[in-house]
Amino acid sequence: MSKTLGILTGGGDVPGLNPCMKAVVMNALEAGYRVIGIRKGWGGLLNYNLDEPSTHSYYTRSLDRDDVRTIDRTGGTFLHTSRTNPQNVKPKAVPDFLKASSLGRKVDDSGTMDYTDHVLKVIEHLGIDVLVPIGGDDTLSYGVRLHKEGFPVVAIPKTMDNDVFGTDYCIGFSTAISRSIEFITNMRTSVGSHERIGIVELFGRNSGETSLFSAYLAYVDRAIIPEVPFNINKLAEFLMEDKRNNPSNYAIMTISEGSIMEGGAEVETGEADAYGHRKLGGVGEMAAAEIKRITGQDIMYQPVAYLMRSGAPDSLDRMVAVSYGTLAMQLIRRNETGKMVALHGGKYTTVPLEMIMTGKKRVDVPSFYDVASYRPKIRDFMGVPMFLS
Repeated sequence: MSKTLGILTGGGDVPGLNPCMKAVVMNALEAGYRVIGIRKGWGGLLNYNLDEPSTHSYYTRSLDRDDVRTIDRTGGTFLHTSRTNPQNVKPKAVPDFLKASSLGRKVDDSGTMDYTDHVLKVIEHLGIDVLVPIGGDDTLSYGVRLHKEGFPVVAIPKTMDNDVFGTDYCIGFSTAISRSIEFITNMRTSVGSHERIGIVELFGRNSGETSLFSAYLAYVDRAIIPEVPFNINKLAEFLMEDKRNNPSNYAIMTISEGSIMEGGAEVETGEADAYGHRKLGGVGEMAAAEIKRITGQDIMYQPVAYLMRSGAPDSLDRMVAVSYGTLAMQLIRRNETGKMVALHGGKYTTVPLEMIMTGKKRVDVPSFYDVASYRPKIRDFMGVPMFLS
């Protein structure tokens, strides 16, 4: 009897999701599996109303070769995504049909609910035998929950921050770096023409890899990362020195959105999402204002933001995405579930799914960063992994 595979994407979109899903689906169909695509990540299972057929066709769809034939030619995720966490649903996010349901468990006194029992019932109704979630540590943390509930899961890591614990590489990272380098290089035109200081703010909540490696490869003057709180006066002094030493009389730096000024905190706005995160962004603008106050120099501040993860994947992300998807399906065919596909030391491998929850992936500061000068510094390349992580 053939098995049924469920696949979904959660969290932020990144280039490479569609090629990964195509690889999973094509390999699954070749093996005689039936594949169900779940729309809007875990939100598709939460909002699937067993008693309302219109939600069935909206949140799920059978996938065949024609459905995925051309999806690898574009970025994003054709199944769409969300930051839904079914084990932590705030009152305003509870679907109407679940408000009086016995399938929810109270999480706290605020009315936050855990609807994992409903999700498991929906999975059973759909006849899904194995789930393949593709996401970052937040999305995959709920995959760990389902695994602990006894449901078979094989996870695939993606995040342009490259910060899922347990793997050297996540889908989306290479393209984010490539985009960032391109924007930094292009921005030099304006920064140099006006002889200013350029500040490029990049995504990166806990890990500064996007800022660090973009700076390293684009030869920017300074790089600020979340792992090392920065002194604004010291940074301003460095940038003025860089500007004086540049024949074109300008300086340029990168900064991760999760970076912290000494004596300050992360710059966040809005309410916490289902995974406890508020929206980051603006530390670069704050630093720009302070640097202008200290130096009197005009600043060009540019948050690259969503452009880092827009568009089609580069060749490296495509390679890893297709390989991860193929490896995930090979695990499923061998009944090896409860695992996440990974890269270690440039080789494809797997790790126990629970490893995602055991730590936070951060920049190896002693090996890759000069704290005194706020610059990338690779102290010894011998034996260093290809992705420097």
